[in-house]
Amino acid sequence: MTALLVSPMLAAATAAKAATLTATGAAAAGAKATAAATISPQVQRALQNFQFSAHKSALALNYPWLTHAFAAIFVCLAVTLVFLLAIQTTKQEGLSGTIGGRVESAYRPRLGFDQQLQRITGIVAISFVIFGTFVSLSGI
Repeated sequence: MTALLVSPMLAAATAAKAATLTATGAAAAGAKATAAATISPQVQRALQNFQFSAHKSALALNYPWLTHAFAAIFVCLAVTLVFLLAIQTTKQEGLSGTIGGRVESAYRPRLGFDQQLQRITGIVAISFVIFGTFVSLSGI
C-alpha cells in the first residue's frame, strides 16, 4: 500500500528533476531556456488526486456525526469543568489544610452548596475523562 502512495510522488520528483536537468543542460549549451520545467499530465493528475489521509476508525467512517458530537460534548465538558473549578471556594488554605484535611463525622446531613458543587465537579471531571477517551478512540 505504501508503494502505491509513494510511487506518484517519486515519479513526480523524478520527472521534475529530469526536466530541470534538461533545462539547465540546454542553458549551459547556449540555448535559450525560457520554458519552465514541465511535468507530464499523468503525473500532474496523480499529484492533484493524491491525499495524505490518515487511517480513520470505523466509527469515523460510518458515523462522522457521532464523532463530532463526542467532540462537541468534550469541549462543553471542558468549559464547564473550568467554570466549576473557578467558582469553588477553599475552606482550609495552606499546608495544614492539605496535610490535615478536615474532620468528617459518620452523620451525613443534607449537603450544602459547597458539597453539591464538589460532587457536581467530580461528576463533570469523570465525564470529561470518559468523553476524552471516546474522542481519542473515535479517530478525530
